[in-house]
Amino acid sequence: MDIRTFKEEVVAYSKEVGIDKIGFASVDVFGELKARLKRQQDLGYQSGFEKGSLEERTEPNRLLPGAQSIISVALAYPSKMHDAPRSVKGERRGIFCRASWGRDYHDVLRDRLQKLAAFIKERFPEAELSSMVDTGELSDRAVAERAGIGFSGKNSAIITEEFGSYVYLGEMVTNIPFEPDEPVDDSCGDCNICVDTCPTGALVEGGQLNAQRCIAFLTQTKDFLPDEFRTKLGNRLYGCDTCQTVCPKNRKKDFHNHKEFEPDPEVAKPKLIPLLSISNREFKEKFGPVSGSWRGKKPIQRNAILALAHYKDKTAVDELIRLMKDDPRPVIRGTAAYGLGKIGTAACYAAIEEAQAAEENEDVLFEMEKGLQFQNQ
Repeated sequence: MDIRTFKEEVVAYSKEVGIDKIGFASVDVFGELKARLKRQQDLGYQSGFEKGSLEERTEPNRLLPGAQSIISVALAYPSKMHDAPRSVKGERRGIFCRASWGRDYHDVLRDRLQKLAAFIKERFPEAELSSMVDTGELSDRAVAERAGIGFSGKNSAIITEEFGSYVYLGEMVTNIPFEPDEPVDDSCGDCNICVDTCPTGALVEGGQLNAQRCIAFLTQTKDFLPDEFRTKLGNRLYGCDTCQTVCPKNRKKDFHNHKEFEPDPEVAKPKLIPLLSISNREFKEKFGPVSGSWRGKKPIQRNAILALAHYKDKTAVDELIRLMKDDPRPVIRGTAAYGLGKIGTAACYAAIEEAQAAEENEDVLFEMEKGLQFQNQ
């Protein structure tokens, strides 16, 4: 088989199955990435969600012995929500980041990669293929950069010419020796808007992210949110889009190529107070299909409490008092106490003082004290 012709056939078929962009990369060791990851590790900048060793994350042949190339794919997702509901006094809403709008992108990308793999195997029966999306060992961004999908921006995202950085990435390691594509030039230039605008300073410098300070990471943690980040959260329930929305390369980029990624406004921008009493079953039914649900309802509810505190929403007081007194989870009880203190009505402080008498958890008691301290501010 002529590999060059076959590559053209693979590219053509990828368009038929809804892959917006495809590129091909060598399986050479990602040496620069390995050094960068080692530095991230030494500085304590990793999120802890990373999979695999440094070697597995940077040496494709460890994932598929005999590998000769990597296919990188990208699917565009929307940046604007049609008929988005407004967050108004008395009915405040939270927000999921754009990457969690619509159906879980892991499922959609795997579907496209499976179709592409079936096409390849049908025409090249001896092909060996190993696909991954986000949760695999390889860095989706490093592969996409090498494959010419886009360049790695200062916001640590892959920025494509066509779709900006609003793309999901996946890859397929194979033993077929496809000719690699050329990487595209970095074109952030002197622009530093994303670094300057990052709410928590997580973008240490262009291309270097301290995941421990990134709101996108922090919204997924399950413990008490560190104090310094609570006022930075705003109404974010999952993820953060700031470094993308301020990027000039994303101006006027809004693609609705895949019906699976169209957001349900009541899921992507839900009312906050109903989230506080949602059952596990209701949460799974409503939010289970989106990627932002993967850590369960506890982080979402904690973030919802902080969003209500951000708004100083007095209509949430009764529900927050209920959580502070009755919820079995210390993080939720304590965060509710903090939220009540920030809302700051006389009823809030009286409820905190009353709940203190019955509370035994030291962490929750500490949060109650924080809540009461708002009286003196």
